[in-house]
Amino acid sequence: MASMTLGSLVHHHHPSIFTRSSSLTTLKPIVINSKRTVSSSSSSYIVSSSVVTKEDNHNYKPSSFDFMSYMVSKAESVNRALDLAVPLQEPLKIHEAMRYSLLAGGKRIRPLLCIAACELVGGEASVAMPAACAVEMLHTMSLIHDDLPCIDNDDLRRGKPTNHKVFGEKVALLAGDALLPFAFEHLVSATSPVVSPVRLVRAVGELAKAVGVEGVAAGQVADISSEGLDPNDVGLEHLEFIHLHKTAALLEASAVLGGIVGGGSDDEIERLRQFARCVGLLFQVVDDILDVTKSSQELGKTAGKDLVADKLTYPKIMGLEKSREFAEKLSRDAREQLLGFGSDQVAPLLALANYIANRQN
Repeated sequence: MASMTLGSLVHHHHPSIFTRSSSLTTLKPIVINSKRTVSSSSSSYIVSSSVVTKEDNHNYKPSSFDFMSYMVSKAESVNRALDLAVPLQEPLKIHEAMRYSLLAGGKRIRPLLCIAACELVGGEASVAMPAACAVEMLHTMSLIHDDLPCIDNDDLRRGKPTNHKVFGEKVALLAGDALLPFAFEHLVSATSPVVSPVRLVRAVGELAKAVGVEGVAAGQVADISSEGLDPNDVGLEHLEFIHLHKTAALLEASAVLGGIVGGGSDDEIERLRQFARCVGLLFQVVDDILDVTKSSQELGKTAGKDLVADKLTYPKIMGLEKSREFAEKLSRDAREQLLGFGSDQVAPLLALANYIANRQN
């Protein structure tokens, strides 16, 4: 395997980057006919035309768009919305446990992706906020359950003791259970009436699929079942199945929900789906790399836990350098899905892909 080029490795061993189960559609190439002049400036992204082109993607440089300010601003808005959505009330214990993990911080990448996707298709951030919060509730649920002794048995999450270490296993389990249905309740009850019932039902279906047996749950089961397997006996397709479901599915749903509630066309929503699928897999590849190259203090969670648990990871199967090359390819593929969108509107998503590719925790 080491002698193979990344291109041959990806095309021969990663078919599901371009296809997935019948519930998700096949990735289609995006052909853009418009021309654009490429600036030689190294300090800013190309802005000499109103749309992003293939030439821009080939010559991509990080944008002058202030992504960190954008991310902090959106994260603060999401935190406020989550605080209001899950108030401290009776029964106190379970609400304390829900809020402990839900408001523990984090980068809020999934809500940000939802909001940025909504804005990209012409919607308002406020319209996407209930969907963004619902996605974060489901993500938090998955983290609480993932950390339990019966699964990953982890003690640290986002730099703090995990939920079951603070509230006990029974309450932690129930806190995750409670966040699952409440996410859907919040999405349905808090979404603005400007979103049509047809679009809202579509959003509910997408979110349910992302966390069920066609999404996170399927990925988790495959991940658990793969512990201790010899990497030589397991192909990259199997590893990709795990992470397209366990990690990418919810990121994909985040972007799709933003496109749906923002009023996006079917074509725009499909391109957002493809973008987020690449970004979701990119997120996991980078996560696997960081797990073996960073300390627990740097990550805010237990480093090297996948190695200890003998889990399948990209560095374990491909090697560290090939994993880095694959991450670079996924970053390029993600940007390609945004060709043809307006450069100003697409800047947050382009910057997000770059951030995920280069994150250090």
